[in-house]
Amino acid sequence: MKDIAKRVFDVEIESLQHVGGLIDDVFTTVVQTILNSTGKVIVIGIGKSGLIGKKIAATFSSTGTPSFFLHPGDAFHGDLGIVSKNDVTILISYSGETDEVLKVIPFLKWNKNLIISITGNPNSTIAKNSDHNLNIKITREACPLALAPTSSTTAALVMGDALAIALMESRKFQEEDFARFHPGGSLGRKLLTRVKDLMRTDNLPFIKVDASFTDVLLRMSEGKLGMVIIGDSTHVEGIITDGDLRRALLKNPDTSKLSVTGMMTANPIIVDADEFISQAEQLMMERKITNVLVGSAKDRNLVGVYQIYQ
Repeated sequence: MKDIAKRVFDVEIESLQHVGGLIDDVFTTVVQTILNSTGKVIVIGIGKSGLIGKKIAATFSSTGTPSFFLHPGDAFHGDLGIVSKNDVTILISYSGETDEVLKVIPFLKWNKNLIISITGNPNSTIAKNSDHNLNIKITREACPLALAPTSSTTAALVMGDALAIALMESRKFQEEDFARFHPGGSLGRKLLTRVKDLMRTDNLPFIKVDASFTDVLLRMSEGKLGMVIIGDSTHVEGIITDGDLRRALLKNPDTSKLSVTGMMTANPIIVDADEFISQAEQLMMERKITNVLVGSAKDRNLVGVYQIYQ
């Protein structure tokens, strides 16, 4: 089984290298055509090519090129109405003779849409009726019967990825742009979420500087942050964490002799509410702390607390 797996990898890599060698100035023209377009990129294919087309359209859309997939069957039964004159179309068919895809071409020509095709046969009907054809002729399929699309669908997929990356770089698409299209993902959280979006503002555990050890312990339990804040929202003098309490007790088990000023960390770290979560968490990891105060470090006021593990 391992030998079979390695053979499939070898065959598909061989085909990809071959297709890579076929890339010429047509690729550059296709990229420029899409960049110059004021419409969307509509990807059309059926069967395995259709599945690859869906992925290509999704990759385009998430990397700055508005795109969607159109099934040729649906297109031929009414959905062609969503194709505007400014749209660029990409037809995917390895043989270049897929009947369902061919049926869409007359409308695209009538509608004056630019047609780009991805085929394994530059002399096919679809290729000849395209404005630009990207050749993905492979050396062989990984399927031993040469029946199941394997190397050919991989080649189509990678050609789509190559277009997407070329368009990304041409548009100078950055991490921040990607994050805007993926606000629910980890990158979106990292690049878009600010401390004020996740900080806690209710029931902050404030205590006075003259509070007793018992008061500190009770307020820390009530606050459920593993810390208390000495002062109030208008002026913070320091903080006491549960770790500070343990260390103080180890040094002096007599709680009546433990004072707030003796246990607290004066001038604690305060981050701005508009700071990105990623920056705040990086600071917290560097300082090995799980809570950080949110407000103004200059004025020592407080608007909330951000806890890295909630």
